[in-house]
Amino acid sequence: MIPPQLTIHEAHRLLKARKLSSVELTKACLERTKELEPKLKALVTVTGELASSQAEKADQRLAGGKGHPLTGVPVVIKDVICTKGVPTTCSSRMLENFIPPYDATVMEKLNACGAVIMGKANMDEFAMGSSTEHSAFFPTHNPWDLSRVPGGSSGGSAVAVAADEGIYALGSDTGGSIRQPAGFCSVVGMKPTYGRVSRYGLVAFASSLDQIGPLTKDVTDCAIVLNAIAGYDNRDSTSVPEPTPDYTRCLTSDLKGLTLGVPREYFVEGMQAGVKTALQAAIKKLEELGAKIDWEVSLPSTPYALAAYYIIAPSEASANLARYDGVKYGFSYTDTDSMWEAMEKTRQFGFGDEVKRRIMLGTYALSAGYYDAYYLKAQKVRTLIRREFDQAFTKYDALITPTSPTVPFKIGEKLDDPLQMYLSDVCTLPINIAGVPAISIPAGFDDGLPIGMQVIGKPFGEEAILKVAYAYEQATEWHKQRAGI
Repeated sequence: MIPPQLTIHEAHRLLKARKLSSVELTKACLERTKELEPKLKALVTVTGELASSQAEKADQRLAGGKGHPLTGVPVVIKDVICTKGVPTTCSSRMLENFIPPYDATVMEKLNACGAVIMGKANMDEFAMGSSTEHSAFFPTHNPWDLSRVPGGSSGGSAVAVAADEGIYALGSDTGGSIRQPAGFCSVVGMKPTYGRVSRYGLVAFASSLDQIGPLTKDVTDCAIVLNAIAGYDNRDSTSVPEPTPDYTRCLTSDLKGLTLGVPREYFVEGMQAGVKTALQAAIKKLEELGAKIDWEVSLPSTPYALAAYYIIAPSEASANLARYDGVKYGFSYTDTDSMWEAMEKTRQFGFGDEVKRRIMLGTYALSAGYYDAYYLKAQKVRTLIRREFDQAFTKYDALITPTSPTVPFKIGEKLDDPLQMYLSDVCTLPINIAGVPAISIPAGFDDGLPIGMQVIGKPFGEEAILKVAYAYEQATEWHKQRAGI
């Protein structure tokens, strides 16, 4: 196996035994990135010099016997996470030249482990999108079929992992932005419980929904990365002081004693036949592994999650993005004598169409006379959805659903139909609304295109979903298949 194809745990074993150096591994990943980027466009910024310097330090650390499982292992960071001294653009003209003076908490944790930062991943602008076509710079291409989208908004992160440009990546998930691209690119992607991973240094989209999580090549790697980034942070007011277990200890192949529910509302009208068939086969495999399956679970408020999400998220976005006024930092339109015109033109030229669309939706929902009819009602629906999940988890250890109702669609196919684009996240949105954890794992292919299975857990129940995901992964070969690029 060539070095870029290694998992974290495989690379760590070789690095620790001194059979491979971090400098060699990093160089191989940088060479692969140089070769593939013209086709994939997964990265906004490649930090070759920084990576090489960090790799040298990692080798010194490993030589002294102080290696962490992530020491010397190349990682790609979604460009919505602040990285000190490295541009953090959010794939927007508004922040095209913004270089943060500080690191996000997750970056401090990775740096403490001795990680090697390969670069910043392309994304939908300000994380608003489901296809990574809404980047202000360029669309990202799916390595399984270059004519198709990789999902979004963490599309660049998922592609970097699937195409072996980095060994793993970090993304952010507001309505499915880690899990949907993980499903579309046949990698593992997890959204932890809201409050499990610090949001300090994550550029805000919708603050009550955003969460940082890992994208990896297998479930073991996912547990390793979660170990590194999880934990309480007093700089994030929504961080929860819950004990953080060692997630690698829950990885067993025996599902006996577990009860898994299959909510029928997630098998939506319009779901592609190949996706449904693959999911049914995957669930039967879980049954063979010892799990008890209930196919008749109902979460009746699920159909209203999409509407509630597209009121709550844009409302929070309209408040969060008000800070981009051309005065403090970021893009500034200066060719005017009027302060108000300068602010208006800054936003006109700094934001893309999808961001403007969501700001307008949110501002409308929060406006006088409409707040009660829209935003307040959406929050009540959110409470109902959360209660239904709580009730389900009194009976079930985890819930099983598709990650997406379709395989990756063609680039450009849904750009002119925002509603169809929004429907791409119909299986992932309710999880963010409820604040519970979920993981997407490879579950097959339809005509050569990846299909993901989503495992949903109770709040701070990451161990249970990792256990289910690991058992399924070890019993199948889907995660071993590589994109032919």
